[in-house]
Amino acid sequence: MVRAINALEQNLNASIDAKKTFLLNKEQLEVFNQAVQEAIKRYKSGGRLYIAGNGGSAADAQHLAAEFVSKLARDRAPLPAEALTVDASILTAIGNDYGFDQVFSRQLQCKAGKNDIFLGITTSGNSENILKAVEACKELSIPSIIFTGCYGGKVASKADFCIVAPGAATSTIQEIHIVLAHTLCQCVEAEIFNFID
Repeated sequence: MVRAINALEQNLNASIDAKKTFLLNKEQLEVFNQAVQEAIKRYKSGGRLYIAGNGGSAADAQHLAAEFVSKLARDRAPLPAEALTVDASILTAIGNDYGFDQVFSRQLQCKAGKNDIFLGITTSGNSENILKAVEACKELSIPSIIFTGCYGGKVASKADFCIVAPGAATSTIQEIHIVLAHTLCQCVEAEIFNFID
């Protein structure tokens, strides 16, 4: 029988090691910084953030949208954000009529405006519906941010800002994605509402 303490210690050490590796990657830190600055610029222009992912990343998309619309840690006005993963009727209609690979791109085509920005979350970097969403962003001339892992996958060369989380396990990659998401929200809040720590 696996001892829970051993499993927890292994998982905590894997998470710590991955975060330390990311912390030392100056190039990736700068890409993240540029992505945050672009998001701030879009919000200052009256735009909104659209977020999408599959499985656990779909839950992360909804989690982050909630932090923007409600708040992260301080009282403030809501910031417009929408997870493209929540409307079962839209998702199943597009999936049935056009294919699951278009469930996010088709929504962006009818919702996204010139001041908006897209964040896709894909641990593999190869999710077809995220790839199609990035293509839609290019057609709409809106920037795309991608949180990924596994060396970036296919989406790394297509997104405007690709942040690659290190880690061998999907769970470890997703833990870094949550840190990135919370930091993105924190920085946007601080700039839009002049929060000083």
